[in-house]
Amino acid sequence: MEIRVLKYFLEAARESNITRAAERLHVSQPTMSKQIKELEEELGVRLFIRSNYSIRLTEAGMLLRERAEDIVELAEKTEAEFKSLEEVERGDIYVGAAESDSIRYFAKSFKILRNKYPKVRCHIFSGNMEDVSEKLDKGIIDFAIVTNFVDLSKYNYIEMPSSDVWGVVMRKDDKLAQKEYLYVQDLIGIPLICSRQWAEQDFTYWFKDKSNEVNIAATFNLAYNGAVMVKEGIGYAVVYDKIIDTSESSELCFKQIIGVPYAKMYIMWRKKQTFTWASRQLLKEIQESLIYDSI
Repeated sequence: MEIRVLKYFLEAARESNITRAAERLHVSQPTMSKQIKELEEELGVRLFIRSNYSIRLTEAGMLLRERAEDIVELAEKTEAEFKSLEEVERGDIYVGAAESDSIRYFAKSFKILRNKYPKVRCHIFSGNMEDVSEKLDKGIIDFAIVTNFVDLSKYNYIEMPSSDVWGVVMRKDDKLAQKEYLYVQDLIGIPLICSRQWAEQDFTYWFKDKSNEVNIAATFNLAYNGAVMVKEGIGYAVVYDKIIDTSESSELCFKQIIGVPYAKMYIMWRKKQTFTWASRQLLKEIQESLIYDSI
């Protein structure tokens, strides 16, 4: 199974059309078709259901797409790392981050590093804790910025000097907006919009024996999408403070939930991880900056 062929397969899956995919990758359509057919023969499964004008993934194709994206991403990252072995004062750093205002501490460290070495670049993958941790375990990213719900014993980590506050974002014209703050019981029965991670892990701890009365109307991966749903009157977004715009000019407001724990944030990396030059320099800046901020 060659990386080049996996790239052909992924582009065909994205375009749902082999001809367009071949044009984008600057190869001939017969060449791409032949390579994908040979890939199917190698795996012993059909990857696409073909029609006159388009193709769509089979169940096996969807499984391969998930694996191939990781394989190609890791291969490209590895290639870039080897190219940079002889280089100094430049390089790429890959970071996975949950949505949190605490990322500002990471941004501060990266800014210091960029001021010293302008050719260093950072690539941020945003996702929930499960997605980010998985990419870190596979070596696709160098660092992960996550909450305290991950098993930290598996990693090296640095604790951020601040915590995130849980609350609810709602329309300013909503009746609950008149309250100074909310309690967990205020959320029972109302339509909630939340991250999938919260729906799967946190809400049972919050509501305990009242969990079956929780009304989850929608889930999201990115808080921006949750904010749009709140604006449209679908429900109330359960989020950390400061990740959705609730400024004076916004039609939304944030109300803290009393009685739930604050969320600690951590920057973590794999134990016995081999860093590139750029990643090593960033880790030094993070360590120095966070030690200074915690004093």
